[in-house]
Amino acid sequence: MVLLFGRHFKRAELLRYIGSIDQLGGVQLLEIIDGPGKGVRVALVRTGEISFLVALDRSMDIANAEYKGTPIGWISHTGIVAPQFFEPEGYGWLRGFFGGLLTTCGLTYVGAPTVDLGEELGLHGRISYAPARFVRAGGEWQGDEYIIYIEGEVRESKVFGPNIVLRRRIETRLGSRKIHIHDVVTNEGWNREPFMILYHFNIGFPIVDSGSRLVLTSTKYVPRDEEAWKEVEKFDVFQEPTKGFKERVYFHDLAIDEKGFSYSGIINEKLGLGVYIKFKKIELNRFIEWKMNAEGHYVVGMEPANCLVMGRDKERDWGTLQYLEPQESREFDLEFGVLVGKNELENFIKKVNLIIEGKRPRLIRSIEDFIKDTR
Repeated sequence: MVLLFGRHFKRAELLRYIGSIDQLGGVQLLEIIDGPGKGVRVALVRTGEISFLVALDRSMDIANAEYKGTPIGWISHTGIVAPQFFEPEGYGWLRGFFGGLLTTCGLTYVGAPTVDLGEELGLHGRISYAPARFVRAGGEWQGDEYIIYIEGEVRESKVFGPNIVLRRRIETRLGSRKIHIHDVVTNEGWNREPFMILYHFNIGFPIVDSGSRLVLTSTKYVPRDEEAWKEVEKFDVFQEPTKGFKERVYFHDLAIDEKGFSYSGIINEKLGLGVYIKFKKIELNRFIEWKMNAEGHYVVGMEPANCLVMGRDKERDWGTLQYLEPQESREFDLEFGVLVGKNELENFIKKVNLIIEGKRPRLIRSIEDFIKDTR
Protein backbone atom coordinates (compact mmCIF):
# COMPACT_ATOMS: atom_id res chain seq x y z
CA MET A 1 0.00 0.00 0.00
CA VAL A 2 1.01 3.61 -0.56
CA LEU A 3 1.56 5.75 2.54
CA LEU A 4 0.92 9.42 1.76
CA PHE A 5 -0.30 12.32 3.88
CA GLY A 6 -0.48 10.10 6.93
CA ARG A 7 -2.88 7.67 5.24
CA HIS A 8 -2.54 4.23 3.65
CA PHE A 9 -4.07 3.80 0.20
CA LYS A 10 -4.70 0.81 -2.00
CA ARG A 11 -4.20 1.40 -5.71
CA ALA A 12 -7.89 1.60 -6.66
CA GLU A 13 -8.68 3.91 -3.74
CA LEU A 14 -5.82 6.32 -4.47
CA LEU A 15 -6.61 6.59 -8.18
CA ARG A 16 -10.15 7.82 -7.34
CA TYR A 17 -8.60 11.07 -6.02
CA ILE A 18 -6.39 12.05 -8.97
CA GLY A 19 -6.42 12.52 -12.72
CA SER A 20 -2.80 11.40 -13.21
CA ILE A 21 -0.19 9.78 -11.02
CA ASP A 22 2.00 12.79 -11.91
CA GLN A 23 -0.09 14.78 -9.44
CA LEU A 24 1.54 12.82 -6.61
CA GLY A 25 4.91 11.68 -7.94
CA GLY A 26 6.77 9.95 -10.73
CA VAL A 27 9.69 10.70 -13.03
CA GLN A 28 10.20 13.31 -15.75
CA LEU A 29 13.04 13.51 -18.29
CA LEU A 30 14.38 17.06 -18.64
CA GLU A 31 17.40 18.96 -19.99
CA ILE A 32 19.53 21.77 -18.56
CA ILE A 33 19.41 24.69 -20.98
CA ASP A 34 22.12 27.09 -19.83
CA GLY A 35 25.48 27.42 -18.10
CA PRO A 36 28.22 24.77 -17.95
CA GLY A 37 25.55 22.08 -17.69
CA LYS A 38 23.82 23.08 -20.93
CA GLY A 39 22.54 20.04 -22.78
CA VAL A 40 22.90 17.64 -19.84
CA ARG A 41 19.93 15.31 -19.62
CA VAL A 42 18.45 14.89 -16.15
CA ALA A 43 15.57 12.98 -14.60
CA LEU A 44 13.44 14.49 -11.85
CA VAL A 45 12.03 11.91 -9.45
CA ARG A 46 9.28 12.69 -6.91
CA THR A 47 7.79 10.26 -4.40
CA GLY A 48 5.62 12.67 -2.42
CA GLU A 49 8.21 12.44 0.38
CA ILE A 50 11.55 12.94 -1.33
CA SER A 51 12.59 14.40 -4.66
CA PHE A 52 15.92 14.06 -6.44
CA LEU A 53 17.59 14.86 -9.72
CA VAL A 54 19.48 12.14 -11.61
CA ALA A 55 22.19 13.53 -13.93
CA LEU A 56 21.83 11.09 -16.82
CA ASP A 57 24.85 12.46 -18.67
CA ARG A 58 26.99 12.33 -15.53
CA SER A 59 27.04 8.58 -14.85
CA MET A 60 23.39 8.62 -13.71
CA ASP A 61 24.58 10.12 -10.44
CA ILE A 62 22.17 11.82 -8.05
CA ALA A 63 22.48 15.61 -7.80
CA ASN A 64 19.97 17.71 -5.85
CA ALA A 65 17.93 15.75 -3.30
CA GLU A 66 15.30 17.00 -0.86
CA TYR A 67 12.94 15.73 1.81
CA LYS A 68 9.78 17.85 1.69
CA GLY A 69 11.81 20.88 0.70
CA THR A 70 14.71 20.26 3.11
CA PRO A 71 17.95 19.76 1.17
CA ILE A 72 19.87 16.55 1.79
CA GLY A 73 22.93 16.53 -0.45
CA TRP A 74 25.68 19.13 -0.62
CA ILE A 75 25.89 21.05 -3.91
CA SER A 76 29.28 22.51 -4.82
CA HIS A 77 29.71 25.87 -6.53
CA THR A 78 30.56 24.16 -9.84
CA GLY A 79 27.01 22.84 -10.17
CA ILE A 80 26.31 20.20 -12.78
CA VAL A 81 28.95 20.44 -15.51
CA ALA A 82 28.59 18.82 -18.92
CA PRO A 83 30.83 15.79 -19.54
CA GLN A 84 32.79 17.44 -22.36
CA PHE A 85 34.45 19.72 -19.79
CA PHE A 86 36.12 16.79 -18.00
CA GLU A 87 39.76 17.45 -17.11
CA PRO A 88 41.38 14.06 -16.35
CA GLU A 89 44.81 15.37 -15.32
CA GLY A 90 45.74 15.85 -11.69
CA TYR A 91 42.93 17.39 -9.68
CA GLY A 92 41.02 18.61 -12.74
CA TRP A 93 38.16 16.24 -11.80
CA LEU A 94 37.20 18.76 -9.11
CA ARG A 95 36.27 21.39 -11.70
CA GLY A 96 33.05 19.50 -12.33
CA PHE A 97 32.49 17.80 -8.98
CA PHE A 98 28.93 18.92 -8.25
CA GLY A 99 28.85 16.79 -5.11
CA GLY A 100 25.18 16.05 -4.98
CA LEU A 101 23.75 13.17 -3.04
CA LEU A 102 25.89 10.68 -4.97
CA THR A 103 28.92 10.84 -7.23
CA THR A 104 30.34 7.56 -8.55
CA CYS A 105 34.14 7.22 -8.71
CA GLY A 106 36.06 4.67 -10.77
CA LEU A 107 36.09 2.33 -12.61
CA THR A 108 39.73 1.48 -13.25
CA TYR A 109 41.15 3.94 -10.72
CA VAL A 110 39.99 5.89 -7.67
CA GLY A 111 41.69 8.24 -5.25
CA ALA A 112 44.66 10.58 -5.31
CA PRO A 113 46.44 11.44 -8.57
CA THR A 114 49.40 9.15 -9.08
CA VAL A 115 51.47 7.22 -11.59
CA ASP A 116 50.85 3.48 -11.71
CA LEU A 117 53.00 1.27 -13.94
CA GLY A 118 53.91 4.34 -15.97
CA GLU A 119 50.30 5.45 -16.46
CA GLU A 120 49.39 8.92 -15.18
CA LEU A 121 46.12 8.83 -13.29
CA GLY A 122 44.08 11.82 -12.14
CA LEU A 123 41.69 12.11 -9.23
CA HIS A 124 38.79 9.65 -8.81
CA GLY A 125 38.57 8.19 -12.30
CA ARG A 126 36.52 8.84 -15.41
CA ILE A 127 33.12 7.23 -14.89
CA SER A 128 31.42 10.18 -13.19
CA TYR A 129 31.75 12.15 -16.45
CA ALA A 130 30.36 9.39 -18.69
CA PRO A 131 26.97 10.00 -20.37
CA ALA A 132 24.39 7.24 -20.09
CA ARG A 133 22.77 5.46 -23.00
CA PHE A 134 19.81 3.09 -23.33
CA VAL A 135 18.08 5.21 -20.68
CA ARG A 136 14.68 4.00 -19.63
CA ALA A 137 12.51 5.68 -17.01
CA GLY A 138 8.98 5.17 -15.84
CA GLY A 139 6.58 3.98 -13.22
CA GLU A 140 4.38 0.95 -12.82
CA TRP A 141 1.96 -0.53 -10.35
CA GLN A 142 2.98 -3.77 -8.69
CA GLY A 143 -0.08 -4.70 -6.70
CA ASP A 144 -0.77 -1.74 -4.44
CA GLU A 145 2.76 -0.31 -4.73
CA TYR A 146 3.75 2.23 -7.38
CA ILE A 147 7.38 1.66 -8.44
CA ILE A 148 9.38 4.55 -9.94
CA TYR A 149 12.62 3.69 -11.76
CA ILE A 150 15.42 4.90 -14.01
CA GLU A 151 17.91 2.60 -15.71
CA GLY A 152 20.70 2.88 -18.22
CA GLU A 153 24.38 2.18 -18.79
CA VAL A 154 27.64 4.08 -18.77
CA ARG A 155 30.97 2.89 -20.09
CA GLU A 156 34.69 3.41 -19.52
CA SER A 157 36.47 2.34 -22.68
CA LYS A 158 39.55 2.94 -24.78
CA VAL A 159 40.91 1.34 -27.96
CA PHE A 160 43.66 -1.07 -26.84
CA GLY A 161 42.46 -0.43 -23.28
CA PRO A 162 39.64 -1.25 -20.89
CA ASN A 163 36.03 -1.83 -21.92
CA ILE A 164 34.01 -1.77 -18.71
CA VAL A 165 30.29 -1.03 -18.52
CA LEU A 166 28.22 -0.05 -15.50
CA ARG A 167 24.50 -0.83 -15.79
CA ARG A 168 22.52 1.08 -13.18
CA ARG A 169 18.95 0.94 -11.94
CA ILE A 170 17.70 3.53 -9.47
CA GLU A 171 14.38 2.64 -7.90
CA THR A 172 12.01 4.10 -5.34
CA ARG A 173 8.30 3.96 -4.55
CA LEU A 174 5.46 6.42 -4.29
CA GLY A 175 5.28 7.55 -0.66
CA SER A 176 8.80 6.26 0.13
CA ARG A 177 11.82 7.98 1.67
CA LYS A 178 14.22 5.32 0.35
CA ILE A 179 16.29 5.08 -2.83
CA HIS A 180 17.66 1.73 -4.03
CA ILE A 181 20.67 1.63 -6.34
CA HIS A 182 21.47 -1.60 -8.16
CA ASP A 183 24.68 -1.61 -10.23
CA VAL A 184 26.15 -4.33 -12.38
CA VAL A 185 29.73 -3.72 -13.55
CA THR A 186 31.00 -5.94 -16.36
CA ASN A 187 34.38 -6.21 -18.04
CA GLU A 188 33.28 -6.62 -21.65
CA GLY A 189 36.87 -6.68 -22.83
CA TRP A 190 39.27 -9.60 -23.15
CA ASN A 191 41.99 -8.52 -20.76
CA ARG A 192 42.13 -8.56 -16.97
CA GLU A 193 41.54 -4.98 -15.77
CA PRO A 194 42.09 -3.16 -12.46
CA PHE A 195 38.74 -2.45 -10.83
CA MET A 196 38.17 0.32 -8.29
CA ILE A 197 34.78 1.78 -7.37
CA LEU A 198 33.64 4.25 -4.72
CA TYR A 199 30.17 5.62 -3.96
CA HIS A 200 30.65 9.24 -2.84
CA PHE A 201 27.53 10.17 -0.81
CA ASN A 202 27.71 13.85 0.14
CA ILE A 203 25.49 15.15 2.95
CA GLY A 204 25.17 18.88 3.62
CA PHE A 205 23.36 21.50 5.68
CA PRO A 206 20.96 21.41 7.49
CA ILE A 207 21.38 17.70 8.24
CA VAL A 208 25.08 18.37 8.75
CA ASP A 209 25.25 21.09 11.39
CA SER A 210 27.01 21.85 14.64
CA GLY A 211 26.24 18.89 16.92
CA SER A 212 25.27 16.49 14.14
CA ARG A 213 27.08 13.18 14.34
CA LEU A 214 28.11 10.20 12.31
CA VAL A 215 26.63 6.91 13.51
CA LEU A 216 28.11 3.84 11.85
CA THR A 217 29.07 0.23 12.46
CA SER A 218 32.78 1.04 12.68
CA THR A 219 35.06 -1.22 14.73
CA LYS A 220 38.43 0.20 13.61
CA TYR A 221 39.50 3.48 12.06
CA VAL A 222 42.67 5.26 10.99
CA PRO A 223 43.32 8.90 9.98
CA ARG A 224 44.56 9.35 6.42
CA ASP A 225 47.19 11.99 7.22
CA GLU A 226 48.48 14.48 9.76
CA GLU A 227 45.50 16.81 9.31
CA ALA A 228 43.07 14.02 10.22
CA TRP A 229 44.93 13.36 13.48
CA LYS A 230 43.67 16.72 14.77
CA GLU A 231 40.87 16.00 17.28
CA VAL A 232 40.94 12.42 16.02
CA GLU A 233 38.61 11.29 18.80
CA LYS A 234 35.95 13.67 17.39
CA PHE A 235 35.87 12.04 13.96
CA ASP A 236 32.13 11.46 14.36
CA VAL A 237 30.94 14.92 15.49
CA PHE A 238 30.69 18.04 13.38
CA GLN A 239 31.22 21.72 14.03
CA GLU A 240 29.88 24.91 12.47
CA PRO A 241 31.50 26.15 9.25
CA THR A 242 35.06 27.01 10.25
CA LYS A 243 37.44 29.37 8.46
CA GLY A 244 40.59 27.56 7.36
CA PHE A 245 39.23 24.08 8.10
CA LYS A 246 41.01 21.47 5.97
CA GLU A 247 39.47 18.18 5.00
CA ARG A 248 39.90 15.28 7.40
CA VAL A 249 39.63 11.78 5.99
CA TYR A 250 39.25 8.58 7.99
CA PHE A 251 39.26 4.96 6.86
CA HIS A 252 36.86 2.67 8.72
CA ASP A 253 36.36 -1.05 8.99
CA LEU A 254 32.66 -1.73 9.40
CA ALA A 255 30.92 -4.57 11.21
CA ILE A 256 27.91 -6.29 9.65
CA ASP A 257 24.51 -7.50 10.81
CA GLU A 258 23.24 -11.07 10.51
CA LYS A 259 22.43 -10.50 6.83
CA GLY A 260 25.85 -9.06 5.96
CA PHE A 261 24.85 -5.38 5.85
CA SER A 262 26.92 -2.46 7.11
CA TYR A 263 25.37 0.87 8.07
CA SER A 264 26.36 4.51 8.22
CA GLY A 265 24.17 7.50 9.01
CA ILE A 266 24.28 11.17 9.91
CA ILE A 267 21.95 12.17 12.72
CA ASN A 268 20.73 15.65 13.58
CA GLU A 269 18.68 15.24 16.73
CA LYS A 270 17.94 18.98 17.06
CA LEU A 271 16.41 18.98 13.59
CA GLY A 272 14.78 15.59 14.05
CA LEU A 273 16.20 14.36 10.75
CA GLY A 274 18.89 12.00 9.62
CA VAL A 275 20.02 9.97 6.63
CA TYR A 276 21.61 6.54 6.27
CA ILE A 277 23.18 4.22 3.76
CA LYS A 278 23.06 0.43 3.88
CA PHE A 279 25.20 -1.92 1.79
CA LYS A 280 26.83 -5.35 1.86
CA LYS A 281 30.42 -5.46 3.07
CA ILE A 282 31.16 -8.48 0.89
CA GLU A 283 30.55 -6.16 -2.10
CA LEU A 284 32.16 -2.99 -0.71
CA ASN A 285 34.77 -3.85 1.90
CA ARG A 286 36.14 -0.34 2.49
CA PHE A 287 34.52 2.77 3.97
CA ILE A 288 35.88 6.31 3.80
CA GLU A 289 34.65 9.25 5.87
CA TRP A 290 35.21 12.71 4.37
CA LYS A 291 34.82 15.34 7.08
CA MET A 292 34.86 18.81 5.54
CA ASN A 293 33.57 21.57 7.85
CA ALA A 294 34.96 24.60 6.02
CA GLU A 295 33.02 27.70 5.01
CA GLY A 296 31.25 27.03 1.70
CA HIS A 297 32.65 23.50 1.62
CA TYR A 298 30.45 22.26 4.45
CA VAL A 299 29.87 18.59 3.79
CA VAL A 300 30.36 15.09 5.15
CA GLY A 301 31.04 12.25 2.76
CA MET A 302 30.00 8.66 3.49
CA GLU A 303 31.84 6.55 0.92
CA PRO A 304 31.50 2.76 0.59
CA ALA A 305 34.18 1.42 -1.74
CA ASN A 306 36.28 -1.59 -2.72
CA CYS A 307 39.49 0.39 -2.14
CA LEU A 308 40.96 3.28 -0.19
CA VAL A 309 41.72 6.68 -1.74
CA MET A 310 45.52 6.71 -1.61
CA GLY A 311 45.93 5.82 -5.29
CA ARG A 312 46.01 2.73 -7.47
CA ASP A 313 49.76 2.28 -7.06
CA LYS A 314 49.30 2.01 -3.28
CA GLU A 315 46.59 -0.66 -3.67
CA ARG A 316 48.93 -2.59 -5.97
CA ASP A 317 51.79 -2.33 -3.44
CA TRP A 318 49.54 -3.48 -0.58
CA GLY A 319 48.27 -6.45 -2.62
CA THR A 320 44.68 -5.19 -2.24
CA LEU A 321 44.03 -4.03 -5.80
CA GLN A 322 40.95 -5.77 -7.20
CA TYR A 323 40.54 -6.89 -10.81
CA LEU A 324 37.80 -7.82 -13.24
CA GLU A 325 38.54 -10.85 -15.38
CA PRO A 326 37.38 -10.86 -19.02
CA GLN A 327 33.56 -10.98 -19.14
CA GLU A 328 33.35 -10.99 -15.32
CA SER A 329 30.51 -9.06 -13.62
CA ARG A 330 30.12 -7.69 -10.10
CA GLU A 331 26.85 -6.54 -8.55
CA PHE A 332 26.33 -3.81 -5.96
CA ASP A 333 23.19 -2.95 -4.01
CA LEU A 334 22.91 0.15 -1.87
CA GLU A 335 20.01 1.68 0.01
CA PHE A 336 19.78 5.34 0.95
CA GLY A 337 17.06 6.56 3.28
CA VAL A 338 15.83 9.57 5.25
CA LEU A 339 15.12 9.16 8.97
CA VAL A 340 12.33 11.34 10.35
CA GLY A 341 11.47 11.98 13.98
CA LYS A 342 12.79 10.88 17.34
CA ASN A 343 11.68 7.23 17.06
CA GLU A 344 13.34 6.59 13.71
CA LEU A 345 16.56 8.27 14.81
CA GLU A 346 16.64 6.28 18.06
CA ASN A 347 15.86 3.01 16.30
CA PHE A 348 18.72 3.54 13.84
CA ILE A 349 21.14 4.31 16.68
CA LYS A 350 19.97 1.20 18.55
CA LYS A 351 20.47 -0.96 15.45
CA VAL A 352 24.03 0.30 15.02
CA ASN A 353 24.84 -0.10 18.71
CA LEU A 354 23.52 -3.65 18.67
CA ILE A 355 25.88 -4.54 15.81
CA ILE A 356 28.96 -2.96 17.43
CA GLU A 357 27.89 -3.95 20.98
CA GLY A 358 27.95 -0.31 22.02
CA LYS A 359 31.73 -0.01 21.64
CA ARG A 360 33.73 2.85 20.21
CA PRO A 361 35.93 1.92 17.23
CA ARG A 362 39.58 1.14 17.93
CA LEU A 363 42.06 3.74 16.67
CA ILE A 364 44.78 2.24 14.46
CA ARG A 365 48.13 4.04 14.42
CA SER A 366 49.05 3.67 10.73
CA ILE A 367 47.44 2.90 7.40
CA GLU A 368 49.79 -0.05 6.93
CA ASP A 369 48.59 -1.56 10.23
CA PHE A 370 45.00 -0.89 9.19
CA ILE A 371 45.56 -2.78 5.94
CA LYS A 372 47.04 -5.75 7.86
CA ASP A 373 44.17 -5.78 10.35
CA THR A 374 41.41 -5.63 7.74
CA ARG A 375 42.48 -7.94 4.94
